[in-house]
Amino acid sequence: MSAPFQRLDHIAIIVRDTDEALTFYRDRLGLPLLFSQVMPDAPVRLTHLDAGGGVHLQLVQPLSAEHPLSAWLDKNGEGLQHLCFKVDNVAESMVTLPGLGLPVRNKQPHCGPNGRSAAMLELSATRGVQFEIASDPRPAAN
Repeated sequence: MSAPFQRLDHIAIIVRDTDEALTFYRDRLGLPLLFSQVMPDAPVRLTHLDAGGGVHLQLVQPLSAEHPLSAWLDKNGEGLQHLCFKVDNVAESMVTLPGLGLPVRNKQPHCGPNGRSAAMLELSATRGVQFEIASDPRPAAN
């Protein structure tokens, strides 16, 4: 059986204030800032830092009190929110992963930063650690 994931893509840390969190992750730990993006479909700011070895540290800041991650942040505080694994194709993985005992939470992929496709796995199947899968956008056909 081949591994369902290619590699660790990013580690997501939920924060209340990205700019304040950067004083720790960027300024004190020295992780280079790669990019920051407010997602168009959800009121959330995603900021990526280079953690080395092709892995990003993603700071996740909900921008609305109504966003589900705001309630998660209020309940759990700042810290680890999820691990994301790279896959070749999220839509295909959403079909094959349930056969490996890894059901996907939603029926459709969601839009990740920089046009990437992503999906969350069911927490009940991942030993209490939230997993996400992501793939790069497909090049446009000529």
